[in-house]
Amino acid sequence: MREQYRSEDFLESDLSPDPMDQFARWFRQVAVGGVLHEPNAMVVSTATPDGRPSSRTVLLKQYDDWGFVFFTNYGSRKGRELAANPHVSLLFPWHPMARQVIVTGAASRVSREETVGYFRTRPHGSQLGAWASDQSTVIGSREELIERYEELAARYPEGERVPAPPDWGGFRVVPETIEFWQGHGNRLHDRLRYVREDGSGAWRVERLCP
Repeated sequence: MREQYRSEDFLESDLSPDPMDQFARWFRQVAVGGVLHEPNAMVVSTATPDGRPSSRTVLLKQYDDWGFVFFTNYGSRKGRELAANPHVSLLFPWHPMARQVIVTGAASRVSREETVGYFRTRPHGSQLGAWASDQSTVIGSREELIERYEELAARYPEGERVPAPPDWGGFRVVPETIEFWQGHGNRLHDRLRYVREDGSGAWRVERLCP
């Protein structure tokens, strides 16, 4: 199975000086018109201190000049791995547009205020789900999970404020590199990578062989 990509060249002259601005440009393009289902879906890869990796799909909830933010149970596998080893990779697989964005960096917890502020914007059912699921732990059956949820729904009916779980919150990934990948025919893809210069906060751009 192989697809011959057809797209315009992606050149250094097309880039914004700032990688987060460049990400915003691409994100707006993929988010317009429903070309992609959940364009904010990204693969988050973490690793234990001894280098055993794990990956999962997570929804990006915010990006700004400081990085990329997602939310999770801090006791989940990714939460525990990031606590022990903050190095992380994010991958945005925008296949219909023959594009990818690959981020490497370090993750740290957002403030409790930021977590609570975001939690209050979630649908009521998602708020209850965050309490019902002790993420990444073994559970006996789906019925047990539903029972937990229904108990919470009785305690916090629709319209009543649900407190943010104490072990649930956000991570902000501060990027060290951001690669923009544009697919082309004959595997002659464009790969332009921003690399943060040590100490200065400036970025340099590298072109990688495909």
